[in-house]
Amino acid sequence: MLRRSPVLSLAGISVVLLATTAFTTPARSTPPVRVAAAPVVSKAPTAPKAEAKASPKALVEEAVNIDWRVLAGLDYTNGKSTDTLKKLEGKLVRIPGFVVPLDDFQEEGAEFLLVPYYGACVHTPPPPPNQIVMVEMGGKKAVKLNLFDAVWMSGRLKIASVESPYGTVGYQLEGLKVEPYSSK
Repeated sequence: MLRRSPVLSLAGISVVLLATTAFTTPARSTPPVRVAAAPVVSKAPTAPKAEAKASPKALVEEAVNIDWRVLAGLDYTNGKSTDTLKKLEGKLVRIPGFVVPLDDFQEEGAEFLLVPYYGACVHTPPPPPNQIVMVEMGGKKAVKLNLFDAVWMSGRLKIASVESPYGTVGYQLEGLKVEPYSSK
């Protein structure tokens, strides 16, 4: 019985694929253009202006929408961060994410973690510190903590390493507002 080597089989398949694509792939006259994905930093949508005469309380700083690629700009091994991230220190930001209660079975709370994907920290190894935000709601206001729903979290961002029950956290956020996630 003749035994064939798996290496020869892979080599044969490679030759067939190369031969077929050489005759079916059109030649390009110009090299492809590569576009680097930039981190998303945008202004949060604002409510329409009700009156021309706004009270001083109505003149509130506008939150800046950021995503987790911006937060990944923190090198948690040495504490250095990108210029974009440094400019957001102490600013009002709006981040999409999922809530992780600090205590199991906690339904409401004023302190919790915000993470980029569902289930992070709970039954899996935690994300790196630059992908976890410790949220403390202003005035210790308790909010509903639902693991399953994505939210927009608004508040003041602080680049600061803290320990949590789930590991090291790279950011703190003075939470001002939690709202259900929408693409806007």
